[in-house]
Amino acid sequence: MRMVGGHACLDFVNTVDARRDVWGPDLLQTYADLVVWAGRADLIDVDEARALLAEASARPLLAEAALEKAKILREAVYAALQAEAAGARVPDDALQIVRDAVALALPKRSLFPSGDRLAWQWTDAASLNTIGHRVAFETAEFLVSRNDRRRVRECTGPNCGWLFIDTSRGGRRRWCSDESCGRRSRVRRFRAKAAGNMAPNSKN
Repeated sequence: MRMVGGHACLDFVNTVDARRDVWGPDLLQTYADLVVWAGRADLIDVDEARALLAEASARPLLAEAALEKAKILREAVYAALQAEAAGARVPDDALQIVRDAVALALPKRSLFPSGDRLAWQWTDAASLNTIGHRVAFETAEFLVSRNDRRRVRECTGPNCGWLFIDTSRGGRRRWCSDESCGRRSRVRRFRAKAAGNMAPNSKN
């Protein structure tokens, strides 16, 4: 699971390996996959990951249902972020799914002392829907913080379509990763050029 989006909600939608000409494969095949991803995205800590895996093992049907809810949310988040990348309005059905998920997530946060200050903390560590709650909240925070300087892009690599924040100086980044889609694109151009150069010789 490569983390190249620049934000947890973008990396979440990128858990589908390809979204353009061919969809998939889905990288979240099991609830454990979801837990691994959330750990890498810093949405849960090690103790929370252990607790969620234990809960999933004890309640596999509920874990499967939580995974499916997370995937429904993922597709709604994708639609919302793709709309931003295209400069379009967020689809109403996607927005409603995100709204509903955020409404469920908000009661799971509360204020706690943190040194001489107060800080928001999650109170849902043992819930199988914990990751979905946190993704929903992160998505809402991301969407409402949109400004004219932020550039969400869609990778132009064939069979990719991953989303990412373009922080390049010129704002012209085309690929989710220069090492993957960027390298493959350069190889294709090189081969096409080489084939074109050889074409006249093949007629002799």
